[in-house]
Amino acid sequence: MLELRSLPNDCARRRQESHCSTCGARAFSVCGGLDRADLASLDEIAERVALKGGESLVGEGEPAQHLFNITSGSVRSYKLLPDGRRQITGFLFAGDFVGLATGEDYAFSVEAIEDTTLCRFRKRDYRALAREKPALEAALLNRATHELAAAQNQILLLGRKTARERIASFLLDLPTLDPLRPSQKNHVRLPMTRMEIADYLGLTIETVSRELTKLKTSGLIRMLSLNELKIEAPEQLRAVADGEV
Repeated sequence: MLELRSLPNDCARRRQESHCSTCGARAFSVCGGLDRADLASLDEIAERVALKGGESLVGEGEPAQHLFNITSGSVRSYKLLPDGRRQITGFLFAGDFVGLATGEDYAFSVEAIEDTTLCRFRKRDYRALAREKPALEAALLNRATHELAAAQNQILLLGRKTARERIASFLLDLPTLDPLRPSQKNHVRLPMTRMEIADYLGLTIETVSRELTKLKTSGLIRMLSLNELKIEAPEQLRAVADGEV
């Protein structure tokens, strides 16, 4: 795993001003419901780190000593199968937590999709603070519930939906995952590659490309660039995602 770089910022030099109070991702993370005093306590145990796109945050099987809160950018979490195939288990964005549900070791690997910044916390320090701060503990429970619901949706996506339904569902859901960078209505930003989409949806890259072409030919989507598209017929795309057509 690459060594994480600490971010030089005013917070590191002047602890009396909480970085948390000015963080753009605060409203979307577990920090959102904390008052100024609780934010200051959280800031005291936080370390700001940065990753370049493609760099590793944690590796599967490594001791799970830290928790991470993403403050900008995006990461992918994944597991490698014994035959070398990769299953991406999630795409995480600003406000999302990494390592919340791990045991003694990380059960997955995490890499940055693009330039990403995070707050890093020692797990024992964070858990001790959560026991002292009811608002933080409640926020963590809510986040854990959210992660469970996301895992259940992923099981449905992979287990019961066709390739076309999976891709339609992915395109409809993706904009809601990155609230720090809201796009224009019906625009979908794709920071990940087609191969990463395939590894997330349990498909081949050829299938992903073929189904995207079909959706484009049908007039349901329009490609604006390699990393952005527009949903031209959202109701029809929703019907595809729900298996109604």
